[in-house]
Parts: sequence; structure tokens; C-alpha cells
Amino acid sequence: QVQLVESGGGLVQAGDSLRLSCAASGRAFSSYAMGWFRQAPGKVRESVAAISPSRPTLFASSVKGRFTISRDNAKNTVYLQMNSLKPEDTAVYYCAAGRELTMNVDRYDYWGQGTQVTVSS
Repeated sequence: QVQLVESGGGLVQAGDSLRLSCAASGRAFSSYAMGWFRQAPGKVRESVAAISPSRPTLFASSVKGRFTISRDNAKNTVYLQMNSLKPEDTAVYYCAAGRELTMNVDRYDYWGQGTQVTVSS
């Protein structure tokens, strides 16, 4: 069992940066692939980025070059650094833990409650 708590969301202007954090409970954090996902009002949840236990990463094309994902296994925490934010990045951002590195939302077993990111134009 893994419990996840996101933080770091907020209201920013276009072009600004934010760093989201996701703190995980449980001793097996380092063995999980971690993903960040987002869901805007009226839209399906979409993948943003993912990182494997050995740190290879995947990114959605919409955020590649602007977002980075990293993890600190000693702190049981995964981060999403978001630069050059756009209004279309506005969404609730969720972190999730799974057994394989994938961008498939259905392959993740544990989810946080989400943190709101709002980007004004």
C-alpha cells in the first residue's frame, strides 16, 4: 500500500514556473514507477510525465522541453518542475504509483488527491 500527497499547486501567470511535490508513504517507494497526470474540467485525465525506479523518464509531447520529473528515493518524494507555464496547463495535477514505467493511466495502482494548478493569461 502506498499513500500519496501532492503539494505545490497554485495560481500563476503564463510564463511562470511551479514545482509540484508528491510525498509517498511506505517502504517500497523506490521500487515504484511514478507518474504525474492532470485533469482539466470536462476533460479526461491525461498523462504528463513518468519516471521509473532507475530514473528513465517519459513525457507527454505537450510538456516536453518545459516540464521535468525527478525523484528523491531517500525522501520518498517525486517532483514535477513546470516551466514556461501556459493557460492550457491549468488542471488538477495528480501523482500516481505503479509497477511499470508507462504513460497509461490505467496501469497505475495508487493515486493522490491532486493539487490545483491555475495559469492565467
